[in-house]
Amino acid sequence: MANGRLSETQKISDIEKALKTEASSVLAHAYRALVEKGYDPVNQIVGYILSGDPTYITGHNGARALVSKMERDELLEEMVTCYLKNSIK
Repeated sequence: MANGRLSETQKISDIEKALKTEASSVLAHAYRALVEKGYDPVNQIVGYILSGDPTYITGHNGARALVSKMERDELLEEMVTCYLKNSIK
């Protein structure tokens, strides 16, 4: 009990918020890395989401390693959420 937080209950909404922030950051990092290497980031990310094949994501700047640490459904959920929030008024 180094900081006394072991007795506190973690809220699921806090965990979900952290995962969404992480998914957003990972997608942004992968997007930038793909652009820097001259790839079409949308096609590459869609290919990865559909197939699960990490070679769709460049290894440039550690993008493939970051993307591989996330579950594909978490990345997809973040993309759909962002799209809907920005498209439906």
